[in-house]
Amino acid sequence: MTALVRDPIPLPARPGRRPPAAGAASLALRPLLDPPRRAARVIAVFPSALYLETRGGPEPRVLAVVTCDAVRLPNAVVVAAERREQPFRSVREGDEATVGDGRVEAGALCVRVRRWWDPTPALGRIQPAALARGVAVLEDAFVAAGMAGGGLAGHPDPLALAECCAAGDLAGAVEAAERIVGLGPGLTPSGDDILCGLLVSLRLVGGAARGGEAAVRLADWLGAAVTADAGTRTTALAATLLHCAAEGGAGGEIAAVLRCVAGQEPPSAAVRRLLAIGHTSGTDLAWGVLAGCRATLALTSPGQRRTA
Repeated sequence: MTALVRDPIPLPARPGRRPPAAGAASLALRPLLDPPRRAARVIAVFPSALYLETRGGPEPRVLAVVTCDAVRLPNAVVVAAERREQPFRSVREGDEATVGDGRVEAGALCVRVRRWWDPTPALGRIQPAALARGVAVLEDAFVAAGMAGGGLAGHPDPLALAECCAAGDLAGAVEAAERIVGLGPGLTPSGDDILCGLLVSLRLVGGAARGGEAAVRLADWLGAAVTADAGTRTTALAATLLHCAAEGGAGGEIAAVLRCVAGQEPPSAAVRRLLAIGHTSGTDLAWGVLAGCRATLALTSPGQRRTA
């Protein structure tokens, strides 16, 4: 996590509230947390996370408050408590909440932002040969971890999307991407998870790779296409995550996998953590990350492309 950026504005305690808990917030949330308080609503509560949706305003509109042992989404405020401590036991779905002035308040829960962390990993410069090695290592690690097909296994559009990206077919990639926005059940449908992994890897690996400008341009176009009307086509949480991914917001588990591609850490533990997310979300995210890395490699040095 990054060092303290600023001390949030002190606010008086409210009757019935516990003392504020300290939180570390993603820099992606500054548009929500820096301005004055605005109304929000709790849209989901789990033992390790709760999600709040603000009323109106630009993205990000959904904020996650998560325990320190939970999945670290790019729109998360992390509190210094583990799941077993049940820090969200007093919060119920549908509760009124407020977000802003450096705080998140829902029910009896109050979290004050004390630190900020950057959801965009620093990958350094990646030379073509190193990128080819990194993608090959990642492919092998996913195979060794028993990666399955994900929530859209057998659906033609994810494969078409990956092929169009690797071929630099912008129009085809946009069409395939738009067809899978919101596709699948749950808070984060499989199609959106795939797109998040793809967008992040195209932007970040493309931005780090020598000659990766084409991958970054592809991320620009795809990001603009899938976020244009995401608020009406998928869940509020998935729409926010698509906006984060379009800006390079990776979250903790994806960031670790991308560092493996860059040769900064071994892949086995990072791959296992990513694949363990949710029912199919981890596999869907991994599928998108791998498609984005393969496309970046193909667009930077086609002769070194490795086929699975």
